[in-house]
Formats: sequence, C-alpha cells, structure tokens
Amino acid sequence: MEKLLIPAILFAACWAKPEDLSGKVFVFSKETDNAHVKLLTSRDNFDSATVCLKFLTDLTRMYGLFSLSTASHSNAFLLFNPDDRNTIEMAITSTSIHFRSLLFPENTWHNICATWNSNNGVAQLWVDGKPSVRRFVDTRSIIGEPITIIGQEQDSYGGSFDKQQSFIGMISDIHMWDHVVPPSEIKRYAGGQNFKPGNVFNWRALEYEVTGRVFVEDETAVM
Repeated sequence: MEKLLIPAILFAACWAKPEDLSGKVFVFSKETDNAHVKLLTSRDNFDSATVCLKFLTDLTRMYGLFSLSTASHSNAFLLFNPDDRNTIEMAITSTSIHFRSLLFPENTWHNICATWNSNNGVAQLWVDGKPSVRRFVDTRSIIGEPITIIGQEQDSYGGSFDKQQSFIGMISDIHMWDHVVPPSEIKRYAGGQNFKPGNVFNWRALEYEVTGRVFVEDETAVM
C-alpha cells in the first residue's frame, strides 16, 4: 500500500502547482448549476481586502462574479449583479450594499475592483478605472477558512448553486489582496499596466480546480 500512496501524493502536489494564466481566460459557456472554478489559497481571516477581475458577458439576468464563503457566512465577500445591468451588489459577512448607476454594456470587456476595510467598514467599487461613492458595509472581519468560487454564487459553504445565477461569458485577471489597494495601483490594473499582483489570489500564479464545462483558453482566441 505504501508504494501506491507515494505516487498519488506526488501527483497531487504537482497538480496543485501554481499556474501562470497571463493571456488566458476562463470561459463559462453554459447555464448550469454546477460548472465553476474554485480558487485555492492557504490564507484566511481578513480584516481588509481588495478583489479585482475582468469579465465579459451578454447576460441581462442576475449573475455572480466572485463568491467567497466561510463556514459562518455564505456571502463573506460577494460581488453579484442582481438582475440590473447598472448595479453591483457587494456583501461582506452577509451584509449587502448596492452600488448603482454603473455602466456595463453587454459583450464588452469590463474590469472591476472592490475594496473593503473593517477598520471603518467602508467599501468602494472601481469600474473600468472609475471610482464609485464609498459606502459603509460592515466592520466585522472575515473569519475562517474561505471557499472561493468563480462562475456560481454560493448559498451555502461551498455549494447550493442556482443555475439562474450562474455566470455565462469570460472572466480573467483575477487578483485578491489582504489589504486595501491604493487608487494608483487600481488605476494601473485597470489600464493594463504593471502592478503588484494579489497576495491571496494571483492570476500569474493561480492554484485552482475546474468543475464542469469551464474552459481555459487563450485571450486572443476569444477576443
């Protein structure tokens, strides 16, 4: 038995090796209640955070963009479009706020960054390099081991997906930091310039698992 276990352990270690996804995109091609990408990290317990990603979709219904849950909060850090093309719902420890009057034309690449600081509970969105108002959401820290899902919205810790909330389109350049990234760095991200990558999730060294019909393709092949 020991001789059989060693190769399995080595295979798992190799499979979990971070992958540079520069120039790549996740393609979510079908409405489904199971296809998703799980982002892997050893980090937990966040007092502040910034999440950035780029996406393209033609959906006019609700859909999730970024879903981080913990055992105590299914919406520990959530970015969600609630059936309104000009609104993004942001949730921290299951407390939600809505950023309105945003512009998301269909079939157009957009980038979005969300910042939050538990010291004052204030959150802010940046859409295509333009900042929103700053709004209070929650001062409670995100505590516990996170499960982070792209392509679905978690209604329970790691599951309870609804296909009517599934994302269809493409997502790329996902980064997450355990602090509030300064505006100068967010503008560099939005402008496609060099920036300091995320220390929680880093698109240039990403550990992830794919479930269902999600594909990793060259960005040039889908533009």
